[in-house]
Amino acid sequence: MRLLAAVAFAYLLILLIFRVFEHRLIFFPDYPNRLGGDWQPEGLPVEEVWLRATDGIKLHCWWIAGEGAEFTFVAFHGNASNMAARADVFRFLRALPANVLAVEYRGYGHSEGSPSEKGIYVDAQAAYDYLTRQRGIRPSRLISYGQSLGTAVAVDLAANRDVAGVVLEAPFPSARAVARRVYPFLPGLSLVVRSKFDTVRKLASIRTPILIVHCARDPVLAFSLGEQVFAQARDPKFFWRVESECHEEASLVAPGEYRARLLAFLNRIKGQN
Repeated sequence: MRLLAAVAFAYLLILLIFRVFEHRLIFFPDYPNRLGGDWQPEGLPVEEVWLRATDGIKLHCWWIAGEGAEFTFVAFHGNASNMAARADVFRFLRALPANVLAVEYRGYGHSEGSPSEKGIYVDAQAAYDYLTRQRGIRPSRLISYGQSLGTAVAVDLAANRDVAGVVLEAPFPSARAVARRVYPFLPGLSLVVRSKFDTVRKLASIRTPILIVHCARDPVLAFSLGEQVFAQARDPKFFWRVESECHEEASLVAPGEYRARLLAFLNRIKGQN
């Protein structure tokens, strides 16, 4: 009985540690380097934009205009590092052609504050308001685009604002689903996770077209997680399985096919409007 009590106590202590340090286990703005990357990428006409979120946090973004662009992507990057590390992704999107607003979350890169689930959703809404009010971008030409952690942000924005379409690269259903997948040896961990990132629940309110992209051998977020998200999305929805080992790099490992699928997706949206 003493042994069982000791094991139970140790297990509860582990769950408590996860609860206390959850913030550090979810957000990685300093890995590998918060300000690393090329902040003046060659061949990319970056215009620095500073936004003020509704709670006063100052956000650093990039506005990248695409010549002859009909659509604008508001881009939410993955967990580690910053938007400068994704310059190749923005270059790919711009070449469609399209405009890109790359959003730097609070606590990441040069943006102020500290990241939180609620906070990064507020950041996304500040970016949306900037595009629609100051840039005059019509919601019917605005695409909410997210990668990895950014897919939860892209979905939250689409659930609360009008957008033309949603593109999700390496999505996941919820924080609890990821916890169960990553820590199967810790049953009950998903019950103490405070962060929700409940993409599946929010998908029920999104009726705009959705394109989901997931690498078959994703080393970070398993391919099956993307399948679960797709199963819960409403029509019209489209899924592309990238036959490679990659996470946020679909535009780098299969740029030709990705471009063709994105253009077909955008053409479908134009046909509906």
